[in-house]
Amino acid sequence: MRTLRVALPERAYDIHIGHNLLGRADLLAKSLVSQRAVIVSNEVVAPLYLDKIAAPLRKAGVHVTEIVLPDGEASKRWETLNTIFDALLADRCDRTTTVIALGGGVIGDLAGFGAATYQRGVPFIQVPTTLLAQVDSSVGGKTGINHPRGKNMIGAFWQPKLVLADTDTLRTLPARELSAGLAEVIKYGLIRDLPFLEWLESNIDKLIARDADALSYAIERSCANKAEVVARDERETAKDGGRALLNLGHTFGHAIETGVGYGEWLHGEAVAVGMVMATELSRRLGWLGTADVNRVRDLLARAGLPVVGAPLGADRYLDLMAHDKKVLAGRLRLVLLQHLGAAVTYADASTADIRASIHACCA
Repeated sequence: MRTLRVALPERAYDIHIGHNLLGRADLLAKSLVSQRAVIVSNEVVAPLYLDKIAAPLRKAGVHVTEIVLPDGEASKRWETLNTIFDALLADRCDRTTTVIALGGGVIGDLAGFGAATYQRGVPFIQVPTTLLAQVDSSVGGKTGINHPRGKNMIGAFWQPKLVLADTDTLRTLPARELSAGLAEVIKYGLIRDLPFLEWLESNIDKLIARDADALSYAIERSCANKAEVVARDERETAKDGGRALLNLGHTFGHAIETGVGYGEWLHGEAVAVGMVMATELSRRLGWLGTADVNRVRDLLARAGLPVVGAPLGADRYLDLMAHDKKVLAGRLRLVLLQHLGAAVTYADASTADIRASIHACCA
């Protein structure tokens, strides 16, 4: 087991990464405020792993409530959130009850938002079971649900007390989900860690083959990158980019997810195409060369990810992007690359260049 620290001033917590961690009731128990816990999972993950967590906790004397939700991005909405609240109220859970998210990013977002708002905030633990959740969504405290007009537009910052990433869960992960997680892994190399990007180019085949050592290294390196960024800018308020830089490709990608309907594209798939669009726009601004764009596109394709966008039309993309959370004072701020390994936020790209970049990546 490897442990990283997210060094927030008042809410610091550990990320444990390793195999055979789900049964470690001792690790979870250290972060419980009382002997009551609620495990939130979904109908796909629960049959595989819920009892591996619940049984050791019950043996240790913890009262455990189980909530099993529908699977998929389409469930990330108010109605599903109310299912969590209904169960918490029915079990008379108080402010010392710890909510444990067992699943991918959707479960983490739903359970985290539920924990942030139930009785104005209860303790929260992340147990991510997908690669994307282990390297990205479980770390940093962003929680929320979708709205028909925009992804993740309703939510709260609510830091977990612990993140427990058991790499054994990746053995049962569908290949498409593994590739989706690799999009976020590649993102870290593109925005701030060129040596990691070069390592990924040399080892992407090992990651696709689920080599345990390669996956553990990629998860740890990704989490270390994110933990450092979050520690400096927890609530994404820095004027020089800060945490916003973690959103490379997300503004374009969220437009795809919303435009085609939540769940049609996996989040990582949409982000992959979004990163291609962002690198193409960076090329049009004179920051990247054609060889750089092709290098990014090739790595994403080798990771099993799409590199051609959904045919929504540039007008639809632009309309959806106008609802992005990074829009300030009516100006769309995009995360772009000055060079590979160095991202910036930029609000001065012309509509014509953005439109041309979308078109070039959707042909």
